[in-house]
Amino acid sequence: MTIQIHGTTTICAVIGDPVAHSLSPCMHNAAFQDKGLDYAYVAFHVKDVKKAAAGMLGFQNLKGLSVTIPHKVEIMNYLDEISPLAEKIGAVNTVTKEDGRLIGTNTDAYGALQAIESVDTIDGKTCVILGVGGAARAVAFALACERKPAEIVFLYRAEDEEMARSLLADMQPHTQVPIHRKVMNDAALQSTIPNSEIVIHTTPIGMHPDVDACLVPENLFSERHLVFDIIYNPGKTLLLRRAENQGARIINGIPMFVYQGAEQFRIWTGVEPPAAVMEKAVKDALGRS
Repeated sequence: MTIQIHGTTTICAVIGDPVAHSLSPCMHNAAFQDKGLDYAYVAFHVKDVKKAAAGMLGFQNLKGLSVTIPHKVEIMNYLDEISPLAEKIGAVNTVTKEDGRLIGTNTDAYGALQAIESVDTIDGKTCVILGVGGAARAVAFALACERKPAEIVFLYRAEDEEMARSLLADMQPHTQVPIHRKVMNDAALQSTIPNSEIVIHTTPIGMHPDVDACLVPENLFSERHLVFDIIYNPGKTLLLRRAENQGARIINGIPMFVYQGAEQFRIWTGVEPPAAVMEKAVKDALGRS
């Protein structure tokens, strides 16, 4: 794919530390090219977030930023406006410059909902979320504030107790959905997983190169489950393989990544995103790696 950049080209970028591994450039540039837009997308390795935000205002052609680890919280300090859902989540992954103002939102939440609902409905279902970190926050607030699951149960490591307490305290004023938390151990897994319908894994366990790691024993899954792992490398984690072996429906992290990127594309360009083109670009890049 050859990208032509001119003096009039609108630039979008991903900022993170590190950022060289990001698949966002190949995904967004494929979409820009498919739609014939004079846009280009690059990766910026950023350590000083305050200066990066100021630089966005200084560069006239710079329209949008994707924000990845570890900057999703700090970037909020330098924005003029934050969407209500991103404010609740406490993290921004998308920044748009409009009339000299920086506006932040969180499309990770949208991406998670779209990924799950491409397979099943959420309302009325018991949802188990493995983990209480930043990704878990985005998924949980999307479920609790935008949909009506029967309940949400968090399973987490004992060392994350304070993080879990904080997450539940932040969520409860904004939803009527019952929310529970349990330290992850054999008893908690056995009492929770079989009684749920949707299981969402938000930790790095099972991500390349540690592909033989998994938090949930295979015998706890069944045909009743939809299992969503936000990891996309490998494309089928041990968690998903175990779930699939027991007849569960599975989703890896590619749909969430593509849907959140598609929503960014829509925000920045005002054009309907070519989601199929974006998905193919991501899969092709993963295949090459």
